[in-house]
Amino acid sequence: MTDFSHDALPMTGDGRSALDVALEATTTAGEIIRGGWDSDRQITFKGRADIVTDIDVAAEKAVLEILTSAFPQFGILAEESQPVAGASPYRWVVDPLDGTRNYAQSIPHFCTIVALAEEDDIVAGVVYDPVREETFTAAKGQGAFLNGAPINVSETTEIARSLLSFDLGYVDEKAGLAIDMLRSLWPGMYSVRMMGSAGLGLAYAASGRVDLFFHHSLSPWDVAAGLVLAQEAGGRVVDRQGNKAGLFTPSVICSSPALVEGFLAATDGLPWRTAS
Repeated sequence: MTDFSHDALPMTGDGRSALDVALEATTTAGEIIRGGWDSDRQITFKGRADIVTDIDVAAEKAVLEILTSAFPQFGILAEESQPVAGASPYRWVVDPLDGTRNYAQSIPHFCTIVALAEEDDIVAGVVYDPVREETFTAAKGQGAFLNGAPINVSETTEIARSLLSFDLGYVDEKAGLAIDMLRSLWPGMYSVRMMGSAGLGLAYAASGRVDLFFHHSLSPWDVAAGLVLAQEAGGRVVDRQGNKAGLFTPSVICSSPALVEGFLAATDGLPWRTAS
């Protein structure tokens, strides 16, 4: 395994950094996810359009076993499990399969997310795409990387030249407002993509593959790794109101500081920005 160790992060007794442990966990989840790709999936609806598969559950179980074995004192905040309070200011934030609807439909665009928070501040994160075998990593103050190579946000500064990406989520009203907002921007932008995975959307914004990613309805495990990736890649992440986004911020706008400002100006006063 490539060594992405960072001395400032918590270390295990055998000398592994928290980021190395997160890498082991995401890689293990990826093996489970790939192993279930050609099998019949057991799908359970948690809401109207929110689903979980047996692969989500199996991958999360494997991830949590690795994380808790390495750092038993850390808390846990994971999508498919009840929160676990730890005897430490640190807690793991986990989405075993981000993009479950893509996975369930055999669309090969999904990832595993593992991040480490100190209180509510994300200090390290991993986004692993098991299809492309791409690993996005970041640690606070240490930069952001894709398979070990440094990444940076896009240098594009104009909406007219930007490839925007977004997702509709599960909130029907705001989904409609997002579409209305894009209609108001069109044709004054280059192109637009729907991701189906907020984890990859944020990672792609951090690496400059897309110029900007936005979403209005996210959970902590969706955004955790993306926040530190974007920050370390020179980006800025704000909420719909333009305030700095954090672990418990449900909406995000992620890009370079200049393009975030341009997007906020271009969408000022639109209902997607102002709706409660």
